[in-house]
Amino acid sequence: MRALAIALGVVLVLTGAVWTFQGLGYLEGSPMTGQTIWATLGPIVAGFGVALVVVAARRKRS
Repeated sequence: MRALAIALGVVLVLTGAVWTFQGLGYLEGSPMTGQTIWATLGPIVAGFGVALVVVAARRKRS
């Protein structure tokens, strides 16, 4: 379960990074490019991912 939580956290961080870069216009070729909402939601999603990785990594094995 711990590995699953860490993997999900990493996926959230990567997804948040892609959304941020698309929202800021650095990654083109998508309707999301240049949209402020994705530049705002991306860091929020990435933050949840980082928090999930930290919590899962600090959790003791049962």
